[in-house]
Amino acid sequence: MQSYDVVITGSGMGGLVCANLLAAEGLKVCVLEKNNQAGGNLQTFVRDKLIFDSGVHYIGGLGKGQNLYQIFRYLGIMDELRIEQMDPDGFDKILIGNDPKVYNQAQGYESFIRNLAKDFPGEENNIQRYCDHIRHICAQFPLYNLQIDGGNKTSVMSEGAEETIASFTSNPKLRAVLAGNNLLYAGEGVRTPFYVHALILNSYIESSWKCIRGGSQIAKQLIKQLRAHGGELFRHTEVTRFVCDNEKVTHVETNNGNFAAKQFISNISPVHTLAMTDSPLLKEVYRQRINHLPNTIASFSVHLVLQEQTVPYSSGNYYYHREGRVWSMNDYTQEEWPLGYGMFYTRSEQHPAYAESITIFTGMHYSEMEPWKESFHTVAGGTPRGEAYELFKKRKSEQLLDRVEERFPGLRKAIKACYTTTPLTYRDYIGSGDGTMYGFAKDYNDPLKTFMSPRTKLPNLYLTGQNLNLHGILGTALSGIMTSITLLGDDKIVEKIRNA
Repeated sequence: MQSYDVVITGSGMGGLVCANLLAAEGLKVCVLEKNNQAGGNLQTFVRDKLIFDSGVHYIGGLGKGQNLYQIFRYLGIMDELRIEQMDPDGFDKILIGNDPKVYNQAQGYESFIRNLAKDFPGEENNIQRYCDHIRHICAQFPLYNLQIDGGNKTSVMSEGAEETIASFTSNPKLRAVLAGNNLLYAGEGVRTPFYVHALILNSYIESSWKCIRGGSQIAKQLIKQLRAHGGELFRHTEVTRFVCDNEKVTHVETNNGNFAAKQFISNISPVHTLAMTDSPLLKEVYRQRINHLPNTIASFSVHLVLQEQTVPYSSGNYYYHREGRVWSMNDYTQEEWPLGYGMFYTRSEQHPAYAESITIFTGMHYSEMEPWKESFHTVAGGTPRGEAYELFKKRKSEQLLDRVEERFPGLRKAIKACYTTTPLTYRDYIGSGDGTMYGFAKDYNDPLKTFMSPRTKLPNLYLTGQNLNLHGILGTALSGIMTSITLLGDDKIVEKIRNA
């Protein structure tokens, strides 16, 4: 049995950040990953010799001195990344129903306000107040600002996103534009907190970036740095059980043997982690609370390989929603699906004025996977899901492309090949139980119910990843920092990152 100071299960962003931070502090660390490709949502895949991202289509906060920039700089990967800044006048472009206008969300708060004020005369003061409130909310979360103390996040966690945005303007179109990219967090009017909207949008307003040739480079650089610190990563190593005595976890069992450690961090979903852990310290009431937390909706995507020099490249993303449904896109019928979508372009290296590929995603309930939910299929194993599944994907792809063609007529003629991913794809490759996009759904009606601590009831088992505070690259990086300082009992890492 191999023995370490810390064993981390799962190599998503949170796990890799923990591994690097703890290894840099002198701990003997290993990461266990069940797949061949590490990185969780950082994974990429290749179709027709083109690279597609599985989940990371753009990143915020990478301007010099901004929060993710400082984190990546401290981790030693910032200068190694191939990135490009997105359209400064419209990192996100909002489309609404039959309205032909494109509403641009610009980088930098002054530009953000100025651009929207041109589209909504007389609303400049309201847009300014909205932006001021976003920054006020962000100030209440000290770790988001790479601080230890300050703020009062519990005082703002009960604000609903839909209601709060509506409080700044009575103009329904402006409200829809301000919420227009809420596919970033699967926003629902009945539950989504404003702080989720604020923390995510603030990051992109500060600065927005695309990874050239995919987000997997982030994982590759983190693994390189981990090994430089003496850490290890084992691929094709699936954890099947956290073995406990009466006081703590002693080791994990995997398909490649057992791994012992003093401390354990799970970057696997909390539900799966508890299912693999048998200990009297994990009381049934604790298990029930975790097991019954609702997840955000899953997603369905089409990945389009384009004919050369047919579609002009856009360095801004497009977000569409049917008018009046921005906060209820998840409440669809089969006939009206999809009620919204996000659209992301990849630049052709040979012809930079044109796109070589496009990814389009929308929400899809996992219940639509019922006929195939017992199946499993990845490039590493499993079996094909059959003709009915392929027909389902084809029908849904056509339905989604029908909706996209309403605003982008002629796109179909530019498609060379089309590939799809369903909630089952995300479930099998990423490890989320029902293909959820962003883990547990935060709820402003009962914010503490969905609050996740890095600590568990076992003193040497910790959690990290998107279910803790926030999803996305920034959110999971922050969760990795939080878990690391909790395990170490020392918050000096935060100061080191801030001053990197």
